[in-house]
Amino acid sequence: MSASDKIKLGIIGAGNIGNVHLKEFSDLKDWCEITTVTDVYAPLAVSRAKEYGIANVTGTAQELIHSPEVDAVVVAVPNQFHESLAVEALSAGKHVLLEKPMGMNAEAAKNIYKASRQTDRRLMVAHQMRWESIPMQIKEQVNRGELGRIYTAKTGLYRRKGIPGWGTWFTRMDQSGGGPLIDIGVHMLDLALHLMGNPKPVSVYGSTYAEFGPRKKGIGTWGKPDWEGIYDVEDFATALIKMEDGSSLTLEVSWAVHMDTDSSPFLHLMGTDGGASYRGGSGKLLTEKFDRTSEVELKKPEEDEGPRRRLSRHFLECIREGKEPLTSALSGYTNNLVLDAIYESSRTGSEVKLNWDL
Repeated sequence: MSASDKIKLGIIGAGNIGNVHLKEFSDLKDWCEITTVTDVYAPLAVSRAKEYGIANVTGTAQELIHSPEVDAVVVAVPNQFHESLAVEALSAGKHVLLEKPMGMNAEAAKNIYKASRQTDRRLMVAHQMRWESIPMQIKEQVNRGELGRIYTAKTGLYRRKGIPGWGTWFTRMDQSGGGPLIDIGVHMLDLALHLMGNPKPVSVYGSTYAEFGPRKKGIGTWGKPDWEGIYDVEDFATALIKMEDGSSLTLEVSWAVHMDTDSSPFLHLMGTDGGASYRGGSGKLLTEKFDRTSEVELKKPEEDEGPRRRLSRHFLECIREGKEPLTSALSGYTNNLVLDAIYESSRTGSEVKLNWDL
């Protein structure tokens, strides 16, 4: 594909996250054209098509995937459908931008990874945290060696009252794959591993808790509850992840917890020569100079285009240039493998060794 060719996009899922993709790609008119959209709720797809001037609305995801008017597919649907749609799209010769988590579990992610290896199409997981301005600045310093060897890190995201869509697919293990760990924890896990230099996780010790959801407490504002539905996932998770190079990562996430928190994501890197701290829209580099502690504040540019715009453009660049996405199929599989191990460790009460059988 030449640099002058516009990439023809098809969006599967016109709900909240699908609409984010519709907006971002619609603003990249020099790069792409959204030709097709679909949703299980047809009136919503029709409404989005009218809003964004999209020519085609298909009745099913399969029609969109196999349309000659689509070069690349954006999968923005519940977790349980990620595997089947991504594999089908890759097999049909389409590039794929897949919402997180890559799969509902490690087995699903492995199948997607294998499908991506059998084609020259691009598979990218939509982890926007890597494209936030402050983490990008931290990564630049890590790459320059300013932090030395990163031997441990701590990351997480606490919501005090934020259980989404109680009783819907969000809170059903058979449809989501888990609770806050796979919903928001996957973002922080992915970002931490990225900033640490992508060390290989080898073992996990973790615990999960369901103290609010089963009592219909801690309900947030995202999604419409189904009070006749099911809640069988966790609402808090904690884990210690050990790497092949000896480094470690502590991860904690919640949908609901009695804790003084502002619901901002956080991450702390601790290196031999320096450290880095990130919380929401702010960050710091920390070191020691002349036997005194020293801090450098990191700021987001005033005219920042935003992480989703950078993410979307990167996907299109990878298609045009045939390069591997920053959030590749392997990174998605790694995240799912660790998440599965945390759930397993919580069930068994024991450390879980990761099986890297690909």
